[in-house]
Amino acid sequence: MNQLAIHNPATGALITQVPADNAASVAAKAAQARAAQPGWLATPLAERKACITRFRAAVVAQLELLAATMTRETGKPIKMSRNELNGLLGRIDFFLKEVDAQLVLETVFSEGGMTEQIQHTPLGVVANISAWNYPWFVGGNVFIPALLTGNAVLYKPSEYATLTGLAMARLLHEAGVPQDVFIALVGDGEVGAALQAQKIDGLFFTGSYGTGVKIAQALGPRMVKLQLELGGKDPSYVCEDAYPKVAAESLADGAMYNTGQSCCSVERIYVHEKIHDAFVAAFMDTVHGFKVGDPMSEDTYIGAITRAPQLDVLDAQVADALAKGATLLTGGKRLPGPGNWYAPTVFTNVSHSMELMREESFGPIVGIQKVSGDAQAVQLMNDTRYGLTAGVFTPDEARARTLLAQVSAGSVYWNCCDRVSPRLPWSGHGDSGVGLTLSTYGIQTFTRPKAWHLRQA
Repeated sequence: MNQLAIHNPATGALITQVPADNAASVAAKAAQARAAQPGWLATPLAERKACITRFRAAVVAQLELLAATMTRETGKPIKMSRNELNGLLGRIDFFLKEVDAQLVLETVFSEGGMTEQIQHTPLGVVANISAWNYPWFVGGNVFIPALLTGNAVLYKPSEYATLTGLAMARLLHEAGVPQDVFIALVGDGEVGAALQAQKIDGLFFTGSYGTGVKIAQALGPRMVKLQLELGGKDPSYVCEDAYPKVAAESLADGAMYNTGQSCCSVERIYVHEKIHDAFVAAFMDTVHGFKVGDPMSEDTYIGAITRAPQLDVLDAQVADALAKGATLLTGGKRLPGPGNWYAPTVFTNVSHSMELMREESFGPIVGIQKVSGDAQAVQLMNDTRYGLTAGVFTPDEARARTLLAQVSAGSVYWNCCDRVSPRLPWSGHGDSGVGLTLSTYGIQTFTRPKAWHLRQA
């Protein structure tokens, strides 16, 4: 049997090897899920909810073990691993609270012997190709509502978060979800391709734009429900009436949290020329306070880069920015030692001629550009093929609403950034993807409406 080697990105050391799937085992597991799904749907909703409630309790009970596992295989600082797991609990609570109302049989018309109803039925077998940067968040956004609504799930964690994905499967099975209703698939892109080839009723993918396009091309002719959560090049604008220190502290965290490896990391900052210098000074004070170090250390803020190839992307963006006249204030290079490390990097005097301001970075790097006013800021914020999030910092809510209404983005922020709520839909425009997770819409996305026309004889 094939083996998948799992390495610690902070040290380069081999953690373990686990058995990997192949095309034959993926096909067999897909058939098992297909056979098991009707029985899971027939399980009363109250019992499906009870399984997820027990799963939640297990996450709480084993939180330290789960956090350490995630940190070892992704390089995420241990405090951020805990934050992710604790944040997951609120999402589970939201789904548990809201699922009943989303599955209720709706009578929309009843008159003259004719009744019209809408039934919300599960998709069937849902395939989920998940991400490594927030494996519990990204996975939980899919498999929890999918299971609650009566679907079977074929879950392929990223090969960079495999142990975490296997832990999810173990806890779900221990909580009462049948083995064949939630099945983990282990492997790299070849296993993902094999999963796409199966008879599935929906595919939910989180990852890069390039991979998302390939999936769309493969599944488009088959009319399979497809949801793609892709990248971002998320901007924020700091108005001249904003408080420079407050905005700088928020945006530095938004840019560097999780070592900048978030689809909604702040990657472009536009600052009004009147407060540009004060903002940059405060921003640098904040970044210089971020400790780079062992991800298992309690005071580490900047951890390892999970994927070694991303170091080349960061090097290329730095070289391109310098060649085109940007000013490097700090960082701009790999850090010595074993593992995948990159220094927190900040540029000023940037422009949209630079890849740094146009292409996703996915690392601890950000460009700060001076702007003359609102019109230029909005124009630059929209000068992108992505449209995930955008933010504005100003004490004036009306001004922020006016500006953000002009920006093409799925989520917008006033005086905050890099924030996700289970109560609000998570979606993107343009190359940031199609479909959504979270909110009540993120429960409905795992169902299809069935229209009933009922006439009394």
